[in-house]
Amino acid sequence: MKTKLLMLVALVLLGTGLYAQTNDPAPRKAFPMRKGAGFQQREHFGNALNLTEDQKKFFKESAIAMHKSVQPLVNELREAKAHMKTLITAAKPDQEAINKNIEKMGKIKTEIQKIRTNHLLEMRAQLNDEQKLKMDLFKAKKMMKERFKRRGPVQG
Repeated sequence: MKTKLLMLVALVLLGTGLYAQTNDPAPRKAFPMRKGAGFQQREHFGNALNLTEDQKKFFKESAIAMHKSVQPLVNELREAKAHMKTLITAAKPDQEAINKNIEKMGKIKTEIQKIRTNHLLEMRAQLNDEQKLKMDLFKAKKMMKERFKRRGPVQG
């Protein structure tokens, strides 16, 4: 009886230890976004470029307009991705429908990128040469930070 009880306790402890070490399939962000973080980032960006009040106003209005035009496309893209899961997990997947959905998603992504690039070009048109240089450096640093977060440091 005592041996069975000890074996049961050992199994429970072992099972608990193994459960605690399972990998979480959901990726976790090291620093979750705080409410208002986008606004703070825009403020920092504007201060770093020494924007005039007119430039700040233009950038804000342009960003709002860009987000309003991109949001329906982002929603449509999410719907297409959900539909893709449905198509792939069907009892008999229809390859032609899957390919059409892939094409649709590609067109939506292209349209989103065109709108975002147009917005970037409109912003750059408002800047002087010094501000453009600072903006390019700011964007390059941001890209390097993103790369470092995703892949870790560059191995030489």
